[in-house]
Amino acid sequence: MGAFEEIPIMQVEFLAYRSDFNNARSSDPALRRALAAEIRDACVNVGFFYVKNHGIPEEGIDAAIAAANRFFALSTDVKMKLDIHASPNFKGYTALLGENSNPENKGDLHEGFDLGWEPVDATDHPQVRDDGSMTGANIWPDNLPGFRTDVLAYYHAAVELGLSLFPLFALALNLPENFFDDKVTKPAAIMRLLYYPPQPACPMEGCFTILWQDKVPALQVMNTSGKWIDAVPVPGTLVLNLGDQFARWTNDVFKSTIHRAINASGRERYSMPLFFGTDYEVKLEPIPGCVTEGNPAKYEIVTAGDYVKSRLEATYAHSKASV
Repeated sequence: MGAFEEIPIMQVEFLAYRSDFNNARSSDPALRRALAAEIRDACVNVGFFYVKNHGIPEEGIDAAIAAANRFFALSTDVKMKLDIHASPNFKGYTALLGENSNPENKGDLHEGFDLGWEPVDATDHPQVRDDGSMTGANIWPDNLPGFRTDVLAYYHAAVELGLSLFPLFALALNLPENFFDDKVTKPAAIMRLLYYPPQPACPMEGCFTILWQDKVPALQVMNTSGKWIDAVPVPGTLVLNLGDQFARWTNDVFKSTIHRAINASGRERYSMPLFFGTDYEVKLEPIPGCVTEGNPAKYEIVTAGDYVKSRLEATYAHSKASV
C-alpha cells in the first residue's frame, strides 16, 4: 500500500477505515474476524481509524465537554493551584506551552487537564490504586459543581470501549481473543481535557488513544511521504490512533503515526483524548508472531509503567525547570 494522500470526505475510509463497532459485540466470530481484518489493515498501513457506533452516549460527551469549558474558563491563578508539576504521577492542570511534544518547539499551544483511574462513587473502591511508578490520586478543582462526576462518567465509558478493542487487536495479530485479558485487569488509562485557543507534532505513549474532537478541524496525520493529511471531524465518530507503546510491543508491526493538532480556524477548539495502555506492571516484550527473521527484536524490554513515566517526564521537563 502506498502513502495515503489528501482525501475528500466521501473517501475518508482510505485514511481512517471507519469501522462499525456493532460487529465488535457480535456473537458471530466471522463478523468479529472481518472487523479485526479491517483494523489490522489500518494499524499496519496508517495507524489511525475512525470508530462509529462506539456506544458512548452523546449526552455524556456533551456533559464532559461542558465541564471542560467551565474549567478552562477559570482564572489562571485558580487553575495553577492544580499544577501538574506538583503531582508525582502527572495529574492536574497544564498551562499553555506547559508541555512540549516536539523538542524543536517552545511548547504546545494548548491547555490541559489530566486524570487517571478513579471510581465515580469513591465509596466503592479506594481512590488510589496501586499502579507502581504511576501510583497517585487525581486532583480536582474546588467549587466547580458536577465537574468530577461528568468527566469521570465519560472517562469510564471510554475505558469500557478501550477494553472492548483488545480482543479485536488480538485477532488482528492472529492471537486468541483473550490474549490481552490478563494484561488489562487494571489498565493504564490517562485522559486529557484539552483546550486549544485560536492560533496561526506529536507521538504518544500509550497503546492507543480514543479521541473525541469537536467540529473545529485541527488534527493532521503524517503519511509515509512526509505529507500532512487532515483527519477531518466526522460527526458521531471517535478517532482511534495507535501509540508508541503498541508499536514497541508489536515490534513495529503496528504503526504509531506522527500527528499534530494546529488550530488555524480562528475559533476555540476542545478535544478529549484517552490514552489507553496495559496494566503498568506488564513487560513490553515482543508479542508472539511479531519477531521474525526479517523483523528481529528492536527494543529493550521495560514495564509499561516505567515506559509511560519516562515519556511523560520528557514531555514536561522543559516547563518543570521553570517552576
